Amino acid sequence: MNANRLFALLATTCLSAAMPAFAQDAPPPVPVPVADAPGDTQDGEIVVTARFRNESLQQVPIAITAISGSSLAERQLNTVETISAAIPSVGFRSGASNKDRTIFIRGIGTITTSPGVEPSVSTVLDGVVLTRPGQSTLDLGEVERIEVLRGPQGTLFGKNASAGVVNIVTRNPTDDFHAFGEAGATTDRDYRIKAGVSGAIVPGKLQALIGGLYSDFDGNTRNATTGNDTNGSRRYGVRGKLVATPVDALKLTLIGDYLNTYETVAPVYASTRQVAYPTGIVSVSAPLAAVLANAGVRPSADNRVAATNIDTNVRDENYGGSLTAELAIGEYRVTAITAWRQWLNHQQQDYDGLPTLTAAFPQGIDDGRVDSKQFSQELRLASPRGGLIDYVVGAYYLHARTDEVYARTLTSLAGTVQTTTNGVADYGITDDNYALFGEANINFTTAFRGIAGYRSTWDDLSFYHLRTSSADPTNSGAPALDRPGIRAYHRAQGSTDRRGDSYRLGLQLDLGARAQTYFTYSRGYKGPAYNVYFNMRSLNATTPLDELPLSPETSNSFEIGLKGSTADRALSYSLAAYTTTFDGYQANFADVVNGAQVTRLINAGSVRSRGVEADVTLRPAKGFTVDLSGAYTDAKVRDFLCPPGAPVSCNVDGQPLPYAPRVKLYENAAYRFALSDALAFELQSDVTFSSKVQYSLSETANTIQPAYAIWNASVALVRPADGWQLRAYVKNITDTSYASFLAPGTFAGTVRFVPRDDRRYGGLLLRKDF
Repeated sequence: MNANRLFALLATTCLSAAMPAFAQDAPPPVPVPVADAPGDTQDGEIVVTARFRNESLQQVPIAITAISGSSLAERQLNTVETISAAIPSVGFRSGASNKDRTIFIRGIGTITTSPGVEPSVSTVLDGVVLTRPGQSTLDLGEVERIEVLRGPQGTLFGKNASAGVVNIVTRNPTDDFHAFGEAGATTDRDYRIKAGVSGAIVPGKLQALIGGLYSDFDGNTRNATTGNDTNGSRRYGVRGKLVATPVDALKLTLIGDYLNTYETVAPVYASTRQVAYPTGIVSVSAPLAAVLANAGVRPSADNRVAATNIDTNVRDENYGGSLTAELAIGEYRVTAITAWRQWLNHQQQDYDGLPTLTAAFPQGIDDGRVDSKQFSQELRLASPRGGLIDYVVGAYYLHARTDEVYARTLTSLAGTVQTTTNGVADYGITDDNYALFGEANINFTTAFRGIAGYRSTWDDLSFYHLRTSSADPTNSGAPALDRPGIRAYHRAQGSTDRRGDSYRLGLQLDLGARAQTYFTYSRGYKGPAYNVYFNMRSLNATTPLDELPLSPETSNSFEIGLKGSTADRALSYSLAAYTTTFDGYQANFADVVNGAQVTRLINAGSVRSRGVEADVTLRPAKGFTVDLSGAYTDAKVRDFLCPPGAPVSCNVDGQPLPYAPRVKLYENAAYRFALSDALAFELQSDVTFSSKVQYSLSETANTIQPAYAIWNASVALVRPADGWQLRAYVKNITDTSYASFLAPGTFAGTVRFVPRDDRRYGGLLLRKDF
């Protein structure tokens, strides 16, 4: 059966099956509860570890969404980027390389390629904080659940959690033998395999799990110059766990993982024009239009064709290991987590994004390498629950080092004379982070308690930077001593040390056995930063801005929430309203150097995010689940600080923050019913809606993505007793095109990044549990 006929069959089946459930959807707390899922209690409640204890999702006084591993697999949500569609308050910034991507929560995130700054949203993998945003774009593999904690979480999770946390919990081995296999294929040639095995080496004392994955996708865009498919990926990886219980009071968990990724992600031209802010002046580049027309590229909002000299590509390795020791001393529990990770990234990009050298547009090839290492040690003590006060206290240490080498070869044309310039930047950072922290519940009564948490953080951050060029075109510096024929023109180094505070205060009241309300005040802290990257240089000749440390970023957040469920769990709900102000906001600021777009990391001033969020789960009948989630986000610039030499366009007070749609909704409905004693059938449908979203802090009109909605559906045959299911699905049923990121082109025009579901496709997924 060819791809078109397969797609037609899948679309017809899924549409007819899903239509009754349309307009009823959303992100979980676990859309389709599985009775024996590791994160569930016996009555179906979701158990999370958001406060370093096993607690019911409905009892945690934090705005949090949890998605089970089974739901992730069934919906084919395989990366952090894809789960952003299922959680309305989460956004994701695309990029040509992992190092350019980042997560947003409630409109707050840090966009930068500099290793000298940490993200505002922390990603935690099995208790280990990942220091660089690019590390968090890993394939999720086989996980137990993902917890997304919204708002400042610095008290327990550290300084790079000033906007929130994505907590990834992978599956644990079982004492009984268990194996699984999963295979999937789509109509546009996306293939995926997962498999694993788990069981006891020494029953009751030593269990092991090992699992692996492989995926291969050609891509959904094309390079007209090379003739190759692009925007694709190939991943393979493995994760292993050993859990030892030498004595009843001691549990040791050893984890190792490795993931290798190759991607060909690159933007395509959406337009040959740009619209200046705030004047609204439209500039159309006739030279750009001519170059693209000659290459056969038609810029448009649904363009999927590029024309570059090379296929932009990135090779990425992400691996590490951790040892977690849990010791019970009476009713107290001591936890120690020792971890080491390394991230290697090698990217090659077509700097100009065009196929032809002209007098208007130089030709450039970029080649960059990242080597990032981190070692962390965490020690915690958790008291027994109950009594007047129960608490978690601990200490944390992190040593991180990142070294980068970025090279650019730029060829320009003046008349008939070609000039080639070679530039190389060697730079990096070293960060030592120390912290003492604790959080306590003060139980005034069995139903009313206070919450108090505090973290003191010490940062010792240093950087080095040496940039050399064969031309030294604009910024003369050190004499020519470093390499034959090349003059060094930017040499810098520096260090800073700071101490900062994070804390949380709150009240929580139980409204009966299955409902609670809370009010919290949280202060977030993200440490100092350095603007260390390839184009590191001053905004003007007298202000060495790039060589000065950025001030820490702090946030003050107030949140009120209500959570609960009916006794039979036919209705579960979670509501939250919040307002958060960030001061010293660390953000990228757009600028132009020699006609090329660049960005500079600055303390942008003060921004604010406030809004209302809701998660509702309905179970009107056995096997029928409807999840509804929504977020209203009002994220704006309060007081933008223009750096010296900045253009007028930095006057953006009152304008929306990037990646913060005013309204975002997600709805998911699933109905599973028996066809026979052994066979069940499931109908599923989900819809994501986003209002218009601005992708740039410069507020240009050409970087606004209009409102859009994406509708997906699936049908499945399930044999629970035999442990297998066959699922057919269609993504983007209405064939809606949208951009996951819009940005100015290097020299002119507007480019867009094409998401995986930019066009309709179908797929089959087969899973077998043994």
